[in-house]
Amino acid sequence: MTTFLGVPAPRGVGHLRGARPFPEAAHDALQDAQLRANLGHATRTIRTKRAAVVDELDDWEELRRAGEAIKRATMARLDAHLERLEREVTARGGAVHWARDAHEANRIVTGLVAATGEREVVKVKSMATQEIGLNEALEAAGITPYETDLAELIVQLGGDQPSHILVPAIHRNRAEIREIFLREMPDVDPALTAEPRRLAMAARAHLRRLFLRAKVAISGANFGVAETGTLLVVESEGNGRMCLTLPQTLITVMGIEKVVPTWRDLEVFLQLLPRSSTGERMNPYTSAWTGVTPGDGPQAFHLVLLDNGRTATLADEVGRDALHCIKCSACMNVCPVYERTGGHAYGSVYPGPIGAVLSPQLTGVEDNATLPYASSLCGACFDVCPVRIDIPSLLVRLRAAHVDARRGGVPTPEAAAMAAASWVMASPGRFAAAGRAARAGRLLGRGGRISALPPPLSAWTATRDAPRPPTETFREWWARERG
Repeated sequence: MTTFLGVPAPRGVGHLRGARPFPEAAHDALQDAQLRANLGHATRTIRTKRAAVVDELDDWEELRRAGEAIKRATMARLDAHLERLEREVTARGGAVHWARDAHEANRIVTGLVAATGEREVVKVKSMATQEIGLNEALEAAGITPYETDLAELIVQLGGDQPSHILVPAIHRNRAEIREIFLREMPDVDPALTAEPRRLAMAARAHLRRLFLRAKVAISGANFGVAETGTLLVVESEGNGRMCLTLPQTLITVMGIEKVVPTWRDLEVFLQLLPRSSTGERMNPYTSAWTGVTPGDGPQAFHLVLLDNGRTATLADEVGRDALHCIKCSACMNVCPVYERTGGHAYGSVYPGPIGAVLSPQLTGVEDNATLPYASSLCGACFDVCPVRIDIPSLLVRLRAAHVDARRGGVPTPEAAAMAAASWVMASPGRFAAAGRAARAGRLLGRGGRISALPPPLSAWTATRDAPRPPTETFREWWARERG
């Protein structure tokens, strides 16, 4: 069994509560005209921006290949890079905690918050904390979490779930957001309009009060640099920077696949990520922090390294490519299935094409059995992936795994037939004998065709004819003519 620093590593937890199979959820989503309009407009806008900034670079394909190579090399020695990251964080005044699964991660984080005596926390947008259900765990412990990313705030106030990796509230339009703010945001101006600037100002006033009183913050991390123990968050609003600098205690939850060995490696991803995600040349806010600096920023820093099924995925030499994902969401913005159904239909924290391959591997294929089928296999996701994850091939592989699991390991008749054919064709003697034996089929044919065969071969001849075997095999003809 794959281990996480010597301890058996379980499958992860990341399936949304009460989630239905994708075909059922997608059927309902397709009936929602407003949802489809919101998704269509948003994904087209992001696609257009991305295409424009990618076309500016003559070496875009070389950058993609560099990103792929770095990720592949990092996964091959992930244990060594994580141990170096731990050493460097600890040497700079931070504390590192290892979490095997969601339950352990939630226990660690709630314990750290409770130890400060605080009953509320501000949060930077983090897919890892969404994956483990941290907000629910904090609330169960009597701690109130406040999302500070604008889109995450909209989702939280609306009692909703994120539907996109990059733009969690992509399924909402401005009118819907206004209604949520008027209904859920305290002290909001009753005359609030749906103008984007007014909505942003209302959110800013609401969040500013939280930032100024918060003593504890929880963040995710886009990257962790093993070379120096540095963590990074990239974002577009600046709210993340407020969380990372103002509170006294900072707790970061990072999936173990987010580590990169050096700053030089990071340089590649800081070119790939903004162009692939928001269609920008660089992120408006790239925040980096290393341990604790006396008198500057948080004076207590904790890094929680999250497994939650990742080492189980790492054990698959092909499937581990899904861990290369840098969460840019480019695959979602080009996917014809996602554009029409939205993220909620996937029933997983990670929606879209990457979610369809990552979620089944983190939590087990049977827990997400329908997700590998949520694709047309058009290949657009691979074409835009900044680290060249071959998502279509992984989807086909997972479909095969699902079929095999349902059959209890018993091969299909087709698979058995192909295995038998492979065995016969692997030996010249067996192949020649099979050719001679096939001539017995001449007894079943008339007029050059065999129109009926006994079961199970009757499944073929029920809809098509089979050619009648020749009077002699090719080998016999060759021996007679050229021997």
